[in-house]
Order: sequence, then structure tokens, then C-alpha cells
Amino acid sequence: MVRCYDNLVDDSTRVMLRLKAIYRGRAIGTAGKAVYRPSQRKAWLAKLKTRGARARAESLLTQLDTLTALRHSARTAMIAEARRQPGWKILRSMPFFGAVRVAMLLAVIGTPHRFRTRRQLWPYAGLAVITRTSGEQEFVDGKLQRRKRAPLTRGLNANHNRMLKNVFKGAANAAAAKAGPLKDLFDRCVAGGVRPTMAKLTLARKLAAIVLRLWKKGELWDPEKLTMQPT
Repeated sequence: MVRCYDNLVDDSTRVMLRLKAIYRGRAIGTAGKAVYRPSQRKAWLAKLKTRGARARAESLLTQLDTLTALRHSARTAMIAEARRQPGWKILRSMPFFGAVRVAMLLAVIGTPHRFRTRRQLWPYAGLAVITRTSGEQEFVDGKLQRRKRAPLTRGLNANHNRMLKNVFKGAANAAAAKAGPLKDLFDRCVAGGVRPTMAKLTLARKLAAIVLRLWKKGELWDPEKLTMQPT
């Protein structure tokens, strides 16, 4: 059900982009969502001077209406099924984890006991920092020895579950924009000299660790127990 909903979201996004591309290809601005609204479609279609462009736009709008209805039905069925899962109440107590994100967590992870610690969850969610290097040794005075300089980071691991990464990244972006204990953690990282993008990564890793801990212990979210040390 989660994959069905996710595919419908991708398909509707693709149709919306194709529709806007018709207008942008003719130097017609399409800021916002007015071009998709049924009440304004007649005015927007009138801006297309050629019959072929109007026909294609009408076809895309019909596709969008169908996908929107299917998307709503899939979302309702997905959430109804997710509510039956044991971890629903626990995960829904987390801030910035709505019904859709929780349903995706339940479907992708299944059980938190797959991961012994957060160190195993981070790579699976694409939040593990890669520090591999091929030059760990060097010659000094004719002797081979290990470099003293720490290896540089090489970004995040590429072999991960993309849906799970989107869940935690989306929650971190929302948490960094709204006042609360999680935003305080983000602000502390930025004030300490960390780049905002890296601070959001820290926040996403923190959320993943909290989700795993609460889900395993069967506890609800309590902001008073939040450890403010960055992960």
C-alpha cells in the first residue's frame, strides 16, 4: 500500500511538471498551483494559442484528476492499514511524523529489532558519513608510516533505502523550521560553526536514533527526556 501511494505521488508529480512545461516552453509564467485548479483551468487553457497544445494540456489535466482521486484512495487505505500496526501509536507521538511518514516507517522498517543500535539504522537510512581514503600511509625519511591527518569525509553512503531517507530528511527540515527542542538542537549546531546543511543531517540522525529507541522500548515521545548532545 505504501509503494502504491508512493508511485501515485511520483506519477502525479510527473504529470504536473509536464503540464507546466507546456506553458514555460511558450514563455508563460506558471508560478504557484493556479494552473492545476479546476476553477481556473478555462482561463489557463485559453492562454495556449495552438490547438495541439490545448489538447495535450487537457489530456494532462484529465490524467491529473484521475491520479489525484487514486492518490487520495491509496492514502486512506495506507493509513487505515498502518493504524493496525503495533508501533503506530508510538511513532505518531513523535513531532513532525505525520500519518504518511509513520506509515512509511512501519512498512520499510517493519520491526525496530532489525537494528541493534542506531549505528546500523543510519547506513540503512542513508545517513552514515563515509570517511574512506586510499592514502592512509606515506613515506617519511624513507620509512613507511601511517598518516597522522584524519581522513576527510566523502559524503553519505549511497547504498540506502531512499524512501526512509526522505522520511527523516523531511522531518528534519520541518523540525529545523519550527520552534521547539529539536530546533534548539539545530540552532546550537549552527551557532557552534556547523553548516546548516550538516546541522540538518545531525538533526535527521538524531530523529532516527529517537525513533529507534522509542519504538524498541514502547515509550511515547517526551521532550523532557531529549538529550541535547548532537549525534
